[in-house]
Amino acid sequence: MKSRFKPVQPLGRRTVLAASAAMVLSAWATPLMAQSGRKNRVTLNSVLRFDETTWARLVEKGPRPAAYIFTTTYCPSCPDAFEKVMAFVMQARRPVELVVVLMDVQGKAALEHASHYVGATRLYTFEGFESAIRQSVDPKWPNVTPYIVLLGRDGGIQRSIGVPEEAALKRWLP
Repeated sequence: MKSRFKPVQPLGRRTVLAASAAMVLSAWATPLMAQSGRKNRVTLNSVLRFDETTWARLVEKGPRPAAYIFTTTYCPSCPDAFEKVMAFVMQARRPVELVVVLMDVQGKAALEHASHYVGATRLYTFEGFESAIRQSVDPKWPNVTPYIVLLGRDGGIQRSIGVPEEAALKRWLP
């Protein structure tokens, strides 16, 4: 009886290498692409200075609506707070300035921590005396992070320690 199957030809070296490369690339890229909203996210590659005068300028002439997440490199709940605010923004489907302000790292060194905040539109670092900068943002801020300030399109300001409540987020982006 004749077999209906053709004899298997040995695979060439290039075929094996191409298949291996495709498997490795697929294993690496699939988790990245599976992240929700990945196509809308950008990676930060520059750092802006945040000093005692920056906040007044942002409140007066900065983009609206905007969310400012004040954080430190050692804050364990800050990346999660950022993700929750970002998820709300993505669900609302509105253009929003989503800013991260690192308080304990200066300059380009902050980029090492930017991977926790993929999707942020800007990255600032404190440059100057930290308590004076915090006082310029909010004299009542007890130096707890994440400290989140939401600037509404109408100029309204909402502040929270940790993730803002759902009602506050809805007032910010109606």
